[in-house]
Amino acid sequence: MNTKAAAVRAGWSRGVIELRQSFTNGGDLWGHFFWPVLMLVVVFFMRDRDFGDSGLMLGTLVLPSILGMNASMALVTMSQQLTADREDGTLLRAKATPNGMLGYLVGKILSVSGGLVFDLAVFLIPGMLIVTGLASGSAGSWLTLVGILALGLMATLPAGAVLGSVFTSSRSQGLVTLPVLALIGISGIFYPITSLPGWVQSIAEVFPIYWLGLGMRSALLPDSAVAVEIGASWRHLETVAVLGVWAVVGLAVAPFLLRRMARRESGSSVADRRERALQRVA
Repeated sequence: MNTKAAAVRAGWSRGVIELRQSFTNGGDLWGHFFWPVLMLVVVFFMRDRDFGDSGLMLGTLVLPSILGMNASMALVTMSQQLTADREDGTLLRAKATPNGMLGYLVGKILSVSGGLVFDLAVFLIPGMLIVTGLASGSAGSWLTLVGILALGLMATLPAGAVLGSVFTSSRSQGLVTLPVLALIGISGIFYPITSLPGWVQSIAEVFPIYWLGLGMRSALLPDSAVAVEIGASWRHLETVAVLGVWAVVGLAVAPFLLRRMARRESGSSVADRRERALQRVA
C-alpha cells in the first residue's frame, strides 16, 4: 500500500473517531442540537403566516432555505476547526508524518460533513411535521436535495479551508462569521430575495448561500412556489454553475494555501501562539 492510500485510510479513521467523539461529548451535542432546535422554533412561528397572495405559507418557504443556510455554514465550521487545530499544534503533528496533511484533510472533511448531515436531519425531520405544503413525496425531490447538498459541500468546505489557512488565531474567526451572517441576511433565507433591492440581490448571487437556499427550495417546494423567485425560475443551470465555480476555485486554491501554511508551522510558532493565548487569559 502506498503512503497516500495509507494517509487516506488514516484520515478516514480519524474522521470516524472525531464524529463518534462529537456525538458522545456533552458540549458537542449541545452544539449539534442548539442551532437546529432554534431554527425549528423560528419555523414554528412562521408556519401559519401567509406570504402575500402566493397561497404559500412563509414557514413552508423558509424551511428549505434554512437547510441551504445550514449547509453553507460548513464553511465557517471548517475554518474554525482548522484554525483551532493550527493553534494547538494538531497541524504541526500532522505535518510531521508522511502525507499527514492529506490524512488530516480527509478526516476533517468527513467529520465536518458527517456532523452537518446529522444537524440537517435534526432540523428537517421534525420540520416536515411542523409545516405543510412541501413537495417531498417524490424520489426526484430527494435526489435533487442530495445533489445540491453534495455540490454545496464541495463549494463551501474548500472555501472554509482557505479561510482557516489565512487566520492564525481562533479570536480572528469573527472576521469570518460576521460577514457570513450578513450574507445570510441578504440571501433570501428568512424572506424571499425578490423583496430586496436589485443591487442587494446581485451581491447575494455571487455567494453560495443564496444558491444553496434556492436549490433546496427547488427540491422541496411545489412548482407554484417558483413565482416568488428571481425571474420566476429555479435556475438549475445557474445553481450548478455558481456552486461548481466555487468548488473548482476552492479545490484549486485550498491545497496550495494549506501546503504553504504547513511549511510555515513549527514548534516555536505553536509555542508563541500558546503564550499569547495565556497572556490574554491572564
